[in-house]
Amino acid sequence: MRIALLGGTGDVGEGLALRWAYHTDHDVVIGSRDPDAAHDAAAAYQETVAEHGRETKITGFENAMAADRADVVVLSVPPYHVADTVDAVADSLDADDVLVTPAAGMQRDEDGFHYHPPGAGSVTALVADAAPEDVPVVGAFHNLAAGRLANLDADLGIDTLLVGEDEGAKDTVAGIAEDIDGLRALDAGGIANAAEVESLTPLLINVAQNNDGLHDLGVSFR
Repeated sequence: MRIALLGGTGDVGEGLALRWAYHTDHDVVIGSRDPDAAHDAAAAYQETVAEHGRETKITGFENAMAADRADVVVLSVPPYHVADTVDAVADSLDADDVLVTPAAGMQRDEDGFHYHPPGAGSVTALVADAAPEDVPVVGAFHNLAAGRLANLDADLGIDTLLVGEDEGAKDTVAGIAEDIDGLRALDAGGIANAAEVESLTPLLINVAQNNDGLHDLGVSFR
């Protein structure tokens, strides 16, 4: 499986890229609006994985070229960039691809972080509206702490919740999620449930910031 992380030079993209490169045999492709930034990030991630004892090849391309080369395309960009990013790569997507969004809309005030969905009701719904009609969309990886993902010495032992309308696409994303050691994928239903999943992200940040010794939190359902 070839996985492209658009906006893969950011924190979430880095964490997922490192985990897939370290734990799996999937081909990892880093995408960016700036191809030089994508190449540099790919080289840095490849070096990090090598330092942990695994030789792998990570490549970097401009976003549309990265998407064109992938089976699964992860929109690891901020929520206010997802629609523009989908528009920019739409011609590189087809019905055999799966489009994944881990973004959650948030805003911050003096009390902490709060869920702030777009007008579509959730970022996942926004992506589904922007995506080509025949391309399935799955919301996943919302509640994973980037710092914990990027630390290859850290055990995960956490869950990721998946939402989407296409069961085959959800199965594909569940498979690549569980290829990462210590990550379990759970089906949370259709895109109508995405707001509930996405809203966990600001909750986890607030809990981490208000309790000593709790950093890079995730969720685990028992």
